[in-house]
Amino acid sequence: MTVHGEGELEVTKTIPEQFDLTGQVALVTGAGSGIGQAIAIGLAQAGADIACVGHASRGGLEKTAQQVRDTGRNAVTVEASIEVPGDMETAVARTEAELGKLTIAVNNAGVANAAPALDMSIDQWRSLYAVNVEGLFLSCQAEAKSMLPRGKGSIINIASMSGSISNRGLTQAHYNSSKAAVIHMTKSLATEWAASGVRVNAISPGYTLTPMNKRPEVAEQLKGFAADTPIQRVAEPEEMAGPAVFLASDASSFVTGIDLIVDGGFVCW
Repeated sequence: MTVHGEGELEVTKTIPEQFDLTGQVALVTGAGSGIGQAIAIGLAQAGADIACVGHASRGGLEKTAQQVRDTGRNAVTVEASIEVPGDMETAVARTEAELGKLTIAVNNAGVANAAPALDMSIDQWRSLYAVNVEGLFLSCQAEAKSMLPRGKGSIINIASMSGSISNRGLTQAHYNSSKAAVIHMTKSLATEWAASGVRVNAISPGYTLTPMNKRPEVAEQLKGFAADTPIQRVAEPEEMAGPAVFLASDASSFVTGIDLIVDGGFVCW
């Protein structure tokens, strides 16, 4: 805080040392929009350089990278499909070649859809699991191969409150169970890698105003989601950035294996 004259103050925003990510290199999957984009920018605002990983053909990756650069940090875009074996190892290698040693990873990429359980095809089940579970495992594996030999790293998996509850009115047994798998995978990897200096945690967002939830056809449903949330609204994607910065930083140095639910109190009902 700087005093300019009698009764005149200028407040300079600074990052508390424990939350400062200066010198860190972060990889964020699904960084082209929504929660992934918001987290990538939030990590950059805290000082990290960012590898924005995803599908360039879907747009958004370069926009995220430019917003990262606007904060004064370095950014690269990396094309990868997390469910394809080898893609994430290539993404990590590219990140380290262009930005430096990987110290933070946010595994946000995932898919969602719905169908009644009795009508769901095995192909629909398997295609969702291939991304949400197998792809996330391949991501964690590739990131840990880089982090474990150096004895330092924070891996953050984006799960969902749907991994802990069954959402009223939504027929998505495959999605809910895939996010439950993410939560338990996070705990399992956390205990396996803790002694080697790599922390693994999850963030479980509640209903969030992502592009998928901005479609006109779900406008009324979104009002119901807000009414069912104690805070009486849905989250903005940017509200997931603070929890990610916390779990990425030294502020959470004794935190591993948790599922941080960020849902406006929804699961308290």
